[in-house]
Amino acid sequence: MHVPDGFIDAPVSVAAGVFAVGAVAVSLRGARRELDERTAPLAGLVAAFIFAVQMLNFPVAAGTSGHLMGGALAAILVGPYTAVLCLSVVLLLQGIFFADGGLTALGVNITVMGVVTVVVAYGVFRLLTGLLPRTRRSAT
Repeated sequence: MHVPDGFIDAPVSVAAGVFAVGAVAVSLRGARRELDERTAPLAGLVAAFIFAVQMLNFPVAAGTSGHLMGGALAAILVGPYTAVLCLSVVLLLQGIFFADGGLTALGVNITVMGVVTVVVAYGVFRLLTGLLPRTRRSAT
């Protein structure tokens, strides 16, 4: 669910925007280690897939809508830093072209849907890959 414009007050939006800018800056540095000849095209495909899936909305209370977020999928496929960048680009494009969330809530949306989702999902993924036994049917 995108946080719509005006839903969060200005000080919180500014604070979330500052946090989101910092997270994107850290992700730009970290993505250099993750991106190679295989993951760079995959990152583009993941971003395009998440963009398309997020356009499928279902109604939720208070005039908002929900959708799949894609942060977990992106983090597992291309790594956490690149996933934050993919989701940030997707959210920026949706905010500009479709007014999905809007630009004043962009920092909140990147923080909630990009950073928090990716960090939690990737942490759970790494925890489970460490705890579960490796077999021929394992994901990694």
